[in-house]
Order: sequence, then structure tokens, then C-alpha cells
Amino acid sequence: MTSRPRRVALTGGIATGKSYCLQQFARCGALVVDADAIARDALSAGAPALASVKSRFGSSYFNDSGDLNRSALADLVFADPAARRDLEAIVHPVVFRRIEDWFARLPQPIGIADIPLLYETNRAVAFDEVIVAFCPPALQRARLLARGLAAEQAEQRIAAQLSIEVKRARANFAIDTSGSTSDTDRQVAEIWEQLRREVERAG
Repeated sequence: MTSRPRRVALTGGIATGKSYCLQQFARCGALVVDADAIARDALSAGAPALASVKSRFGSSYFNDSGDLNRSALADLVFADPAARRDLEAIVHPVVFRRIEDWFARLPQPIGIADIPLLYETNRAVAFDEVIVAFCPPALQRARLLARGLAAEQAEQRIAAQLSIEVKRARANFAIDTSGSTSDTDRQVAEIWEQLRREVERAG
């Protein structure tokens, strides 16, 4: 085993299939961590970051039980870049600290972290390899509309992130999720095997 685990980041754009790819890497035997899941937990009831969110955005973004109205806050931050930056300044430090802790305790030589805003937050330098899940922007929009978003909401969410083509050009590996799930599965398995072989060669 190498002196420290190989740190691999999985990223992409909204609705490009990152979560599915992460699940498939886990099925291949990879240990994985999901930044979105950490972010959701960071804003759950009783979490310290929640008080900061309430202080910044006000009680109108909370329901009567005290839980965060995530949908209303999402509508705000995707329409207001300054609000989005403020929310990210609250949540991102929590997320990245937990990911660092996860890698520090990793019992295997490779770990994969799903980080949607990897490039936007300039975190790519903290990883040995980057994998991008991508599909054409038209398919991103179609997937978001199928989730129930309005066309304007879909455009705002896509525009809030770095172009998927730019991300694809910067990455070490790319997974095209525009085809069948079996095609995506094949690409995931091939990348996982290559990562494993590289670690084995490194000793």
C-alpha cells in the first residue's frame, strides 16, 4: 500500500449522472464519499451551520418546525450569485473538512469523493486524479425538466456551474452518461480497473 491513499475526485455538472456513477464505483468495490450528502447533513436540524444560514437568510426560509426550506433557499441562491456565495461560504468548509477526515481514516488504498463544485471551488489540486461525468447540455436540461424544474430554473442551475466541456477537458478521466446504463457501467468498471492497476504498480 502507498504511504497515503490515492485521492480521486468525481465531478461533473448538475444532472450529468455523477450520483449514478458514484453508486457504480461503490458496486465495483470502491470506498466513496458524497459531498452533497455531507452538505445536506450540514444543514439538518441541530447542525451548527444551520444557525449561520438562519442568521444570513432569515427565518422566512425555515418552516414552522424549524427545518430549512431547501427548495425556497435553492430558488434564491440560484437566482442570486451573492446569496449563493454566502451559502457556500457557510457550507463548503464543513464539507471539505469532513472529506479530509474521511480520507485520513480510509482503510483502502483508493478513495473516491463525489464533489460537484470541485473546479469552481479550486479543490482539484487536492486530488491525484479527477473523473468527470458528462453529457450534452441539452440532455442536462431534459433531465432537470423531468425532475420537475421549470425551464428557467434548469438554466439557472446549469449556468451556476463551470461549463461541462471545460470540466471534461481538465479531467484525467471522463464518463459519457448520455448512453445506456450498461454503457456507463462499462466505463466506470474500466476506470476503476485502471486506478487499481496504477495503485498496484506504485506499490
